[in-house]
Amino acid sequence: MAPPHDIDTKSPAAVVAAAKKAFALISAQSSSPLLDRLFADVTDMFNGKYPGYLCIDMHYHDYEHTLQATVCLIHLLEGRQRSGDQPVLTARDWELAIIAVLLHDTGYLKHADDRDGTGAKYTLIHESRSCDFARQYLPGLGVKSSEIEDVCAAISCTGPQSKISQTIFSREGARIITHILVTADYLGQMSAPDYVEELPILFGEFEEAFDFEHVPQVKRSYHEIGELLEKTPRFWENYVRPLLDIEAGGVHRYLTTTGQPNPYLQAVEANISEVRRLLRERAGQK
Repeated sequence: MAPPHDIDTKSPAAVVAAAKKAFALISAQSSSPLLDRLFADVTDMFNGKYPGYLCIDMHYHDYEHTLQATVCLIHLLEGRQRSGDQPVLTARDWELAIIAVLLHDTGYLKHADDRDGTGAKYTLIHESRSCDFARQYLPGLGVKSSEIEDVCAAISCTGPQSKISQTIFSREGARIITHILVTADYLGQMSAPDYVEELPILFGEFEEAFDFEHVPQVKRSYHEIGELLEKTPRFWENYVRPLLDIEAGGVHRYLTTTGQPNPYLQAVEANISEVRRLLRERAGQK
């Protein structure tokens, strides 16, 4: 299995090329025009060139985060195809999965007249805003209403308060797409080489969202960066890993071959070890 950082996630062209290569494995070269359109539009969305919207001005949930999740999702689709697990996902399922991952953070988009703050203020509601955007955008790509709702079900489940097991899906393929998207979202970001150094930026995004939503200090998850660092190992061990193993169906198994280490999980564990090292260092300075 390819390592998690084998594709340049700073390059949309490199990621769309990887997507096309993966689609060719299932003889779905006919999907290339849709992939070109999707990546071009999403690149414009993040760069402030999409009509009616400003650029996504986030520094943690930036375009590279979306592309990191996209690469992980591509590897998951490839691995599942090789596994022979049933039901086999169709080329259209693959397209919907790519649509979901590319649009899952469009809820951070600000309308052209929304000049206050950054898109981080929408952190606590960005999943629902992403779904609203998808419902407005996808009909122009010929996506049927039932398919849009499958995409939105998957996007909604990327929220930390959502339960995949309590979500009603229209079909089993939509559930599998959701498992894959949620796994790609978490592993794509938490395995990133710069994950640890970007945690202060993530804290800043939370702060802006808490302020925007007028969340009282007593109800805030984090009050300073040290608290975010302290909670990160528990977040992985007590929330994310169980979620991926159970709620998301353990689809991270598609990222490796049986009996071999999972490169994504290894990269996350290395990042968690670095967080612990930083915490020990901070404790020693007190």
